[in-house]
Amino acid sequence: MSRPHAAVAASANEADQPTSLVLRFGAERPLALDGGGSIGPWQIAYQTYGTLNADRSNAVLVCHALTGDQHVANIHPVTGKPGWWESLIGPGKPVDTDRFFVICSNVLGGCMGTTGPASLRADGDGPHAVDFPVVTIRDMVRAQAALVDHLGIESLFCVVGGSMGGMQVLQWAASYPDRVFSALPLATGAKHSAQNIAFHEVGRQAVMADPDWKAGRYILEGTRPEKGLAVARMAAHITYLSEPALHRKFGRKLQERSAPTFSFDADFEVESYLRYQGRSFVERFDANSYLYLTRAMDYFDLAADYDGALVKAFKGTKTRFCIASFTSDWLFPSSDSRAIVHALNASGASVSFVEIETDKGHDAFLLEEPVLFATTRGFIDAAARARGLDGTGKL
Repeated sequence: MSRPHAAVAASANEADQPTSLVLRFGAERPLALDGGGSIGPWQIAYQTYGTLNADRSNAVLVCHALTGDQHVANIHPVTGKPGWWESLIGPGKPVDTDRFFVICSNVLGGCMGTTGPASLRADGDGPHAVDFPVVTIRDMVRAQAALVDHLGIESLFCVVGGSMGGMQVLQWAASYPDRVFSALPLATGAKHSAQNIAFHEVGRQAVMADPDWKAGRYILEGTRPEKGLAVARMAAHITYLSEPALHRKFGRKLQERSAPTFSFDADFEVESYLRYQGRSFVERFDANSYLYLTRAMDYFDLAADYDGALVKAFKGTKTRFCIASFTSDWLFPSSDSRAIVHALNASGASVSFVEIETDKGHDAFLLEEPVLFATTRGFIDAAARARGLDGTGKL
């Protein structure tokens, strides 16, 4: 694992637990928001890996999905688990940290160091909670652009992400076409479907129905809506999988018993698995952040900013695109990716598309998928040659 550039650990026993870098903006540098108004002071937490070359042309921005964070390729300081995309990012991997300078930040509204609903108000009067302004995907990208500016990077070699991260990739390409040389949006869409909005609303209602949510002010009340957030995670996790994958892994197998208990205990392995997913999620995620980030995904509709014509979002773009979808992904089906590809083709953009055969569902972009790795490596290598970068990431 490549070591990230990180702040000094808080204590000796945390020496192997990287602490995120945090970029802070004072009240004199507020961040404008799509919903009106602005927020300031504010901050963005991030990790970097690899080395930025002399002319700052080898930077890769990684955008995380709904429940991800900046710890993309290092041991997570809360869970102790490997980075969430270490299969794709690291020395010698498709996103090679021996060649590229990789940046990954926690999104605006998140809960791993970037300003969000759990952040303290500027006046010190407790956390923002549900008084925090509703944010959009474009707000997240605007915050990332401020970070990239701070790092002195005029143009990103590549922006890559899946699911909500893929939405950010598309927004980057639309908002900052001259700053994105290549783009890899995976398992995503240019807008959220009614079905996806519906699933998110179920999750939000589960959180808000928990008595410990306390109208969103649970931190001040000294409670946590753990049960509601766990149920939200369980429901969402089902959408990340596929029926064949669930059947292959669990079927109707019982959990450590030879016969049903005829109760509402977790008789089936799949029930036990979902309960574990729910319990482990609440240990690292803030409930209000879950509400805000799902809402940001719901509001995402890239074409809406261009008179409903997606092709206008990419008009005249010089960005190189590679789009990937997965046959068993019913959260963001291949038809969503094809709509993006058609718009890019109509705009005259350079675009390639691959639909990967797999039964692993939406989460396939995070898993061991040889075709995805080969596609990503081939696209990045070709883009690097076009950029004039050699095998070391230098010009």
